[in-house]
Amino acid sequence: MGKGISEVLTYAVGVAISPVPIIAVTLMLFSQRARENGLMFLLGWVVALAVVSGVAYAAADQANAATDSTTTDTIAWGKIVFGVLLLLLAARNWRTRPRPGTEPEMPKWMGGIDALKPVKALGLGLLLAGVNPKNLMLAAAAGAGLATLGLSTANAIGSLIVFVIVASLTIAGPVVYYLLGGDSAKAKLDEMKNWLALHNNAVMAVLFLVFGAKLIADGLPPLT
Repeated sequence: MGKGISEVLTYAVGVAISPVPIIAVTLMLFSQRARENGLMFLLGWVVALAVVSGVAYAAADQANAATDSTTTDTIAWGKIVFGVLLLLLAARNWRTRPRPGTEPEMPKWMGGIDALKPVKALGLGLLLAGVNPKNLMLAAAAGAGLATLGLSTANAIGSLIVFVIVASLTIAGPVVYYLLGGDSAKAKLDEMKNWLALHNNAVMAVLFLVFGAKLIADGLPPLT
């Protein structure tokens, strides 16, 4: 299973470093339904990542990605396309980053997080993990790439579980810290939220650049 974990680990880290979802779950932990909403958001996040990576793996495995050259080439081109898209997103985030001394603008939907009900918190977790472009592309790339290794079903499932766990650490961390840390946890979480809000665009630009380059680099060898 070591090969499978090596394949998905970098993608999992890329998903985990997602400032906006971390800010969103932290804001939920300051709402009236903090405990319920935090846990439901985490559940939605985990389910979405499991579904996207699992479906990508199943589709690629069904197409014999480990042995069929056409499928392998298709996955390679898919990684390259995803990589180019991430590079474009990197450029966009860098251009739109707040200038020094400027207060960053947060997405308008964050203003309603305090009033979210648990079901909507679950839905938000699903969207930010499974529909967010970066996370969608990285989760799909992890699942498809895993299928090219020709692992046993048990090892592939184990690798996908590791992917979901690692990719969820930065969402689970604030929730667990809030539940166990008491009043002191709120101050630390608020500091983290403010820092992420201030540097969100710059952090995302670097992430898009790094993982865009990685996807392109992973996609090129099978085609040469």
